[in-house]
Amino acid sequence: MIKKLRVTVDGRPYDVTVEMDEASAPATSLAPAPGPAPAYVAPAPLAVPPPPPAQPVAAGDVPSPLAGRVTAVNVTAGQDVKEGDHLITLEAMKMNTFVTAPRGGKVKEVKVAVGTAVEEGQGLVTLG
Repeated sequence: MIKKLRVTVDGRPYDVTVEMDEASAPATSLAPAPGPAPAYVAPAPLAVPPPPPAQPVAAGDVPSPLAGRVTAVNVTAGQDVKEGDHLITLEAMKMNTFVTAPRGGKVKEVKVAVGTAVEEGQGLVTLG
Protein backbone atom coordinates (compact mmCIF):
# COMPACT_ATOMS: atom_id res chain seq x y z
CA MET A 1 0.00 0.00 0.00
CA ILE A 2 1.41 3.42 -0.98
CA LYS A 3 0.48 6.60 0.90
CA LYS A 4 1.25 10.18 -0.02
CA LEU A 5 1.93 12.43 2.93
CA ARG A 6 2.92 16.06 3.43
CA VAL A 7 5.54 16.60 6.15
CA THR A 8 6.67 20.02 7.41
CA VAL A 9 10.24 20.34 8.70
CA ASP A 10 11.48 23.68 10.03
CA GLY A 11 8.53 25.41 8.37
CA ARG A 12 9.18 23.91 4.91
CA PRO A 13 6.58 21.47 3.53
CA TYR A 14 7.73 18.28 1.78
CA ASP A 15 5.56 15.85 -0.18
CA VAL A 16 6.63 12.26 0.54
CA THR A 17 5.46 8.88 -0.67
CA VAL A 18 5.51 6.05 1.87
CA GLU A 19 5.13 2.40 0.99
CA MET A 20 3.53 0.43 3.80
CA ASP A 21 3.00 -3.30 3.89
CA GLU A 22 -0.32 -4.63 5.19
CA ALA A 23 1.21 -5.83 8.48
CA SER A 24 2.45 -2.36 9.46
CA ALA A 25 -0.66 -0.50 8.35
CA PRO A 26 -2.59 0.93 11.27
CA ALA A 27 -5.65 -1.11 12.16
CA THR A 28 -7.67 1.89 13.33
CA SER A 29 -8.18 5.38 12.07
CA LEU A 30 -7.04 8.36 14.08
CA ALA A 31 -10.14 10.28 13.01
CA PRO A 32 -12.92 10.51 15.59
CA ALA A 33 -15.81 8.10 15.18
CA PRO A 34 -18.82 9.56 13.41
CA GLY A 35 -21.80 10.52 15.51
CA PRO A 36 -22.33 12.57 18.65
CA ALA A 37 -19.49 12.93 21.11
CA PRO A 38 -19.85 10.86 24.27
CA ALA A 39 -21.37 12.78 27.16
CA TYR A 40 -19.02 13.69 30.00
CA VAL A 41 -19.97 12.06 33.27
CA ALA A 42 -18.45 13.67 36.33
CA PRO A 43 -16.97 11.25 38.85
CA ALA A 44 -18.79 10.84 42.13
CA PRO A 45 -17.32 12.99 44.92
CA LEU A 46 -15.05 11.19 47.36
CA ALA A 47 -16.54 10.53 50.75
CA VAL A 48 -14.67 12.49 53.41
CA PRO A 49 -14.77 10.84 56.82
CA PRO A 50 -16.02 13.07 59.63
CA PRO A 51 -13.39 14.40 62.03
CA PRO A 52 -12.86 12.28 65.14
CA PRO A 53 -14.78 13.47 68.19
CA ALA A 54 -12.84 15.83 70.40
CA GLN A 55 -11.20 14.11 73.34
CA PRO A 56 -12.68 15.25 76.61
CA VAL A 57 -10.29 17.38 78.62
CA ALA A 58 -10.39 16.94 82.39
CA ALA A 59 -10.82 19.98 84.61
CA GLY A 60 -7.46 21.66 85.11
CA ASP A 61 -5.89 20.11 82.00
CA VAL A 62 -3.88 22.30 79.66
CA PRO A 63 -4.95 21.18 76.14
CA SER A 64 -2.69 20.83 73.12
CA PRO A 65 -3.34 23.69 70.68
CA LEU A 66 -2.50 21.44 67.69
CA ALA A 67 -1.57 17.93 66.61
CA GLY A 68 2.16 17.29 66.77
CA ARG A 69 4.99 15.60 68.63
CA VAL A 70 6.31 16.57 72.09
CA THR A 71 9.93 17.74 71.82
CA ALA A 72 10.40 19.12 75.35
CA VAL A 73 8.71 18.88 78.75
CA ASN A 74 9.80 21.79 80.95
CA VAL A 75 7.85 21.01 84.14
CA THR A 76 7.51 18.15 86.62
CA ALA A 77 4.70 17.07 88.93
CA GLY A 78 4.62 19.18 92.09
CA GLN A 79 6.26 22.21 90.48
CA ASP A 80 4.68 25.64 90.98
CA VAL A 81 4.07 27.62 87.78
CA LYS A 82 2.91 31.14 87.02
CA GLU A 83 0.63 32.24 84.20
CA GLY A 84 2.63 32.28 80.96
CA ASP A 85 5.34 29.83 82.11
CA HIS A 86 6.62 27.55 79.33
CA LEU A 87 5.28 24.02 80.01
CA ILE A 88 5.69 21.94 76.83
CA THR A 89 7.21 22.35 73.36
CA LEU A 90 5.41 20.73 70.41
CA GLU A 91 6.71 20.26 66.89
CA ALA A 92 4.38 20.19 63.89
CA MET A 93 5.45 20.65 60.27
CA LYS A 94 9.04 21.55 61.32
CA MET A 95 7.76 24.40 63.52
CA ASN A 96 7.98 24.56 67.32
CA THR A 97 5.00 25.70 69.37
CA PHE A 98 5.35 26.59 73.03
CA VAL A 99 2.49 25.59 75.33
CA THR A 100 2.29 27.98 78.27
CA ALA A 101 0.40 27.92 81.54
CA PRO A 102 -3.01 29.60 81.14
CA ARG A 103 -2.98 30.42 84.87
CA GLY A 104 -0.78 29.98 87.90
CA GLY A 105 -0.89 26.86 90.04
CA LYS A 106 0.84 23.61 90.93
CA VAL A 107 1.52 20.92 88.30
CA LYS A 108 -0.48 17.89 89.45
CA GLU A 109 0.40 15.61 86.53
CA VAL A 110 2.43 15.66 83.31
CA LYS A 111 0.49 13.46 80.89
CA VAL A 112 3.04 13.29 78.05
CA ALA A 113 6.73 12.59 77.52
CA VAL A 114 9.26 13.66 74.91
CA GLY A 115 8.50 11.88 71.63
CA THR A 116 4.78 11.42 72.34
CA ALA A 117 2.44 12.17 69.42
CA VAL A 118 -0.50 14.30 70.56
CA GLU A 119 -3.80 15.35 69.00
CA GLU A 120 -5.34 18.80 69.08
CA GLY A 121 -7.25 19.28 72.33
CA GLN A 122 -5.51 16.40 74.17
CA GLY A 123 -4.61 17.18 77.78
CA LEU A 124 -0.87 17.68 78.27
CA VAL A 125 -0.49 18.87 81.85
CA THR A 126 -2.92 19.01 84.78
CA LEU A 127 -2.74 22.15 86.92
CA GLY A 128 -4.19 22.30 90.42
